[in-house]
Amino acid sequence: MTGEVAISTDKLTKRFGDFVAANEITFDVKKGEIFGFLGANGAGKTTAMRMLCGLSIPSSGQATVAGFDVYRQTEEIKKNIGYMSQKFSLYEDLTVWENIRFFAGIYGVPRSEIAPRAKEKLRQLGLYHQRNQLVASLPLGWKQKLSFSVAVFHQPEIVFLDEPTGGVDPVTRRQFWDLIYEASDQGITIFVTTHYMDEAEYCHRISMMVDGYIKALDTPTALKQNYGAESMDEVFFELARGAQRKGD
Repeated sequence: MTGEVAISTDKLTKRFGDFVAANEITFDVKKGEIFGFLGANGAGKTTAMRMLCGLSIPSSGQATVAGFDVYRQTEEIKKNIGYMSQKFSLYEDLTVWENIRFFAGIYGVPRSEIAPRAKEKLRQLGLYHQRNQLVASLPLGWKQKLSFSVAVFHQPEIVFLDEPTGGVDPVTRRQFWDLIYEASDQGITIFVTTHYMDEAEYCHRISMMVDGYIKALDTPTALKQNYGAESMDEVFFELARGAQRKGD
């Protein structure tokens, strides 16, 4: 992790009529940092992430992602990030190898680099012998690890992970986080949302959103100290118990 800023927001706001989904959120994320973006349903996490991914134009405020402006350079942002959603996003009727080739092409990886890079990645995942297998036939944990590997295949500056380990068993979740740490060590910035508070402990820093506002932002250790809590579950409950919104 370096001092270089990968994501910067200043009073970033999104309104839908009279409803303010994300209200003047302000934070910086450093290059290589694992940044947890947490909050209860309805907190505004999804809205904020869509703005940062170049999928939704803010109502006001400022933000840059990988150095690109969220108002004027959304296409450049999309080229320099990876994204993995809560729901498995690869094509299940294609093989493992076909999925990698397809998404590598979309992300603009040079054709001559796709095959050697794919072989190396599949060997690292232990999926090389399953490369001609339909993705639909893979266990959920393998699908999620493959999806993450595809999201970072083009070596983006930042990868956005939207509840990536939902429905995955604890052992596989821990293995998935090993992949996240490896990507962080390579300088890729990780911006992750999760409902698992034990995973919050793995982040370098955490932002807690409540009803569209950022209510707390610090390291897991500092947050627990500040709220006199023994776990991130307790911190989350303390911050979210007064929340008014019930859907995001």
